[in-house]
Amino acid sequence: MPRPSVSFEFFPPKSVQASFRLRDCIQTLAPIGPDFVSVTYGAGGTTRQLTHDAVTAIHNTTGLTVAAHLTCVDATRQDTLEIADTYRAAGVNHIVALRGDPPKGSDGYQPHPNGFDGAIDLTRALADRGFDVTVGAYPETHPDASDQLACIDHLKAKIDAGATRAITQFFFEADTFLRFRDACVDAGITAPILPGILPIENWTGVQKFAAACGTAIPQVLRDAFRHATDDTVDLLATAHASEMCDALLTEGVDHLHFYTLNKPELTRDVCHALGMTPSRAAFQNVA
Repeated sequence: MPRPSVSFEFFPPKSVQASFRLRDCIQTLAPIGPDFVSVTYGAGGTTRQLTHDAVTAIHNTTGLTVAAHLTCVDATRQDTLEIADTYRAAGVNHIVALRGDPPKGSDGYQPHPNGFDGAIDLTRALADRGFDVTVGAYPETHPDASDQLACIDHLKAKIDAGATRAITQFFFEADTFLRFRDACVDAGITAPILPGILPIENWTGVQKFAAACGTAIPQVLRDAFRHATDDTVDLLATAHASEMCDALLTEGVDHLHFYTLNKPELTRDVCHALGMTPSRAAFQNVA
């Protein structure tokens, strides 16, 4: 089986200590040789400057290709495109275009009166400006969607608008992604769809994440974590993610996207379990 390509998602640090943690995260994972890394964008643009600073720092101080997340929540079209242009000026041409979550306390998503309607509109504008655009995908029904077919239709519209690839929300069973991939092919989607992998670093937190985005947690996984001890929980998390990734690779998946939560150890261990050994050249590129 050929070695898969990988990518890693980070979030921007909000303190000096968090900045050091992000640097440690990059130094831990860069030797694996990711195709790219991405930096998230807070709800309502709350981390706009932090995201920009993190993206440009990674671009300027490492040999990694970096993608900047960009949303259209609470921003005009002009403001959003000006942010994109600052990335281009810094040498970053890959953007992960997302509608974005509404600010906390708001009554659902509402487009800005002078802003983009959503991810399709944003994707089209970025692609027209020559950006390499990645979009999000939901292998399980998005909380705002009527059904899974609507999710697939929405993804196809984003691909048709100029997106190069899609990254899925996390899931906990390989078949969840594989069924979604097959349905996307049946719908005429030919762009790569990268499975989003979330190694379970914090079981309590993951359950909250899953509930918020409509991700099903198999009962067998709930039972396993309920019975896990402090000494075995990391082994369980590594084994679960590794086995799921191995099943994906067996079915022809050739790229894995990891949500690291800026805690790289489990992601590193999963990659190593899958045979992705460190690359000396990649390590030397990290400042």
